[in-house]
This record gives sequence, structure tokens and C-alpha cells, in this order.
Amino acid sequence: MSVSAPWLLYGAYGYTGRRIAEEAVRRGMRPVLAGRSAAKVEALAARLECPGRVFPLGDPEATARQLAGARAVLNCAGPFSATAEPMIEACLRAGVHYLDITGEIDVIEAAAGRHQQALAAGVTLLPAVGFDVVPSDCLAALLAQRLPGATHLELAFESFGRPSRGTARTMLEAMPRGGRVRIDGRIVSVPAAWKTMEVPFRHGRRRAVTVPWGDVASAWYSTGIPNVEVYVAFPRSQIRMLRLMRPVLPLLGLGWVQRLAKRCVGWVVRGPSDESQRMGRVSFWGRVRDAQGRSASATLETPAGYALTVTAALAVLERVLEHAAPAGFATPSGAFGPEFVLSLPGIDLRWEEGSVSAS
Repeated sequence: MSVSAPWLLYGAYGYTGRRIAEEAVRRGMRPVLAGRSAAKVEALAARLECPGRVFPLGDPEATARQLAGARAVLNCAGPFSATAEPMIEACLRAGVHYLDITGEIDVIEAAAGRHQQALAAGVTLLPAVGFDVVPSDCLAALLAQRLPGATHLELAFESFGRPSRGTARTMLEAMPRGGRVRIDGRIVSVPAAWKTMEVPFRHGRRRAVTVPWGDVASAWYSTGIPNVEVYVAFPRSQIRMLRLMRPVLPLLGLGWVQRLAKRCVGWVVRGPSDESQRMGRVSFWGRVRDAQGRSASATLETPAGYALTVTAALAVLERVLEHAAPAGFATPSGAFGPEFVLSLPGIDLRWEEGSVSAS
């Protein structure tokens, strides 16, 4: 890929956006760095010697004009419930490919709902190209490939450490809705910490609890498996606390509570350390089952969450700029194949003993 291929990074000064911008420049790229804060955009653009643009996302037509000259947008401004829809609309109007690093179920579903519009515009819509959902999405697709006709998919991962401010704010938005899983092809709301299981991660068994992770949406499009549950490993004490909090979680949906909580996130949350992202590892586990009782399972080890987001998002971006992605909505494995995750540095996949092979 020509490193001069024009693209725009929105939310460039956030924790993850900044890391992506720095790595892109290290690779010889010069993205247009963009966001709402003039002071933050201008400071980062000056430091990295990249062009900068300052604009909000209120008016799709005005935003589309700001995308002039860009072939793709990588949206890193969360929560994506607020930024994805207006940016997708602007990209469709401007004929610019859209990527983001969301893990939000509703954002992925909304992008899927724009598939026909994106096809007509010749635009690629590729949400969730970071830690969520690249490794788990590709793991799901590899498992489905191993056991064609699977009816149930379970995915699990170990906690990826301290969240960034954007991730923490997204989690706050999701908490009042409790949990979500996919049952018989439909996304269904369930109580927080609905189910638990002992997950056999590669380095030992851990208690894990259901969470409304992005794969509840994306795995359906990647695999066609109608029943999907996603788990994250938590200490038993935290699982008990989540269940005790069920009656009060809806109160977090009140506007003033959300505003206060997000303000507190801005004061308190500093994100993970650079050292933890350089040295950390995350473990995934997945299993598929079919109506005949057969199953296949595997484990996946990856770099730390935000470090993986940087490499995965830039790998997807490069392929999109090389015209290697289809027009319309796609998941990472749908666009580039289940083995895409194995092309990223620091990835290790192992099939568990007794996993069936495709017939």
C-alpha cells in the first residue's frame, strides 16, 4: 500500500486514537487527524506533523464536506452510539469507506442495516476492527468452519485490564440495559450476569459471566450460528456484586446519572499503562456445538487489548485502502477470511484435543 493514501482518523486525540496515530506515523503514513476539540487536534497534529481538521458530527452534509480527499475514515471517537451513525451517513454521502473500533452491539447492527445503501455507494462499512471484535470474530468463524452446521457458539475472554475513558463511558451506557445474548437468531435482553460457566482457558479454568459483547451481533453475520453467548472472566465476588446490583442498574440510564458518571470517568480513569500494553496478553476460548452433540473448541492468545486494537485497525485499514475489502457491511472475518487474525503479530491459536474436523 502507498503510505500516502489519504485517510482520516476521527477521535485522534483519545487514548486509542492517539496510539493509532503514533503507530501510523511511525509506519510512514500521514493521516488527517480530526476531532471536535481544536486545541487537542492542533497539538497532536503539530507533534506528529500531520494535517488536522476540527469538526463536530451534527450535520451529515457538513461532515461529508470535511471528508473531502479521504478514501477512508477510521472512527475512534467513542461512545460510538453517538458518533457512528452520523459518520456513517457522511461517509455514504461522500463515497468514503467507514471503519471504527466499536464493541457496541447496536452500532454493529445499525451498520449491518446500511448494507444495501453501502453497496449502492460502493462504500465498505467495517465496524469493530479492534480488540472487539477481530480476535473473537475470527475465532468464531474458524470454529464454524471446523464444525459446519453448528447451532450454538460460546466465546469467552479474560479481562483486558484497566479501560480507557472511552471504553469506560461505553460500559456505563450499556449497564442499564443488563445483558444480551442471541437466541434462535434474535438478540435478546437478559439480566446482568445472566449465566456463569467455568471456562477452560489455556492457562487454567476461570469463572466467567455473560456480557453484552459485540460478537452477539457480529458472530451471526460471520457464522450464521443462531445461538451466541459471550463471557468474560471475573472473580466470584464481582459476579455476586453484579447480580446484587440488578435492581438499581436501570437508574444508571437516567440522563443526569449518566452525565455525572461520565464526568467522574473523566476525572478518575487514566487508561492502562504503556507497559501493560507492551507486555500484556489476553486469552480467548471458544466452542461450537451442533444438534448431534458434536463440538469443537479452541483457545487463542493475543497481545493486550489496546495494543491489539492498534495493529488490527491499521491492518484492516491497509487492506481497505488496497481495495481488498468488499463494498457493503462486513465483519472482519467476513471481509478477509477467518484466518485474518492469524496474520497479526503475537497471535497463537490452538485446537483443543477432541475437536472435530470438518467433514
